[in-house]
Amino acid sequence: MATAPFPPIPSIVTHSSSTSKPPQNLSLSPPFRAQFPNSRTQQQTTLRRDFLRGVALLPLLLDLKMPSSSVAKEIEVGSYLPPSPSDPSFVLFKASPKDTPALRAGNVQPYQFILPPTWKQTRVANILSGNYCQPKCAEPWIEVKFEDEKQGKIQVVASPLIRLTNKPNATIEDIGSPEKLIASLGPFVTGNTYDPDELLQSSLEKRGDQTYYKYELETPFALTGSHNLAKATAKGNTVVLFVASANDKQWPASEKILKAMLDSFQV
Repeated sequence: MATAPFPPIPSIVTHSSSTSKPPQNLSLSPPFRAQFPNSRTQQQTTLRRDFLRGVALLPLLLDLKMPSSSVAKEIEVGSYLPPSPSDPSFVLFKASPKDTPALRAGNVQPYQFILPPTWKQTRVANILSGNYCQPKCAEPWIEVKFEDEKQGKIQVVASPLIRLTNKPNATIEDIGSPEKLIASLGPFVTGNTYDPDELLQSSLEKRGDQTYYKYELETPFALTGSHNLAKATAKGNTVVLFVASANDKQWPASEKILKAMLDSFQV
């Protein structure tokens, strides 16, 4: 780091005490070091301190001018997402490559779903986003998360197909029954463990050539919430899982909303 050079130290000429006096602008003290005038030294010290302080604050100032994507998105989705064509009381989220590392890498096909306009998108920690392992992740990762304190939360989880089957480009039916799939992905629904007794019902849904498995679970010990809905499908090299969760307090008022969101999910 370049700093302003200090002024040259005045040369000191010693004289006999009987014939000369020390220069008036210098104060000599053992071992006869020259002392700079206080005003000039203080000015240089202040300038140097201010300069270093400005350099230290530069990254922070730049960061303030370039808002974090997580901060920018933690606002109500109704302020930036379009109304759903099928139900204007919801808005439509269509995932694109700018949204997640896996979509940019082509590991996940674009997906969409509806949600209430009061919900907010929340940040996915880098270690959970798959950002560090794309394009070849060995474990599931979280694509996106949204939540509302009064209604619940949703997340989209993606799992490498090879984790579930050795057959390339397998359909979800190739992987196995709905019960077999949820046994493998259940912990990613609950956030901790999965017990087959927690599965209340499962069903199969067809949308064109795409097949979806749907689930309703009562999970009293789940980290995500005591009520969980899930919907999964396989496309390309990935199984995509949509999870909607609520606690006991949220569930009575949000059950219909979460089920509408689940039904709307498609890849």
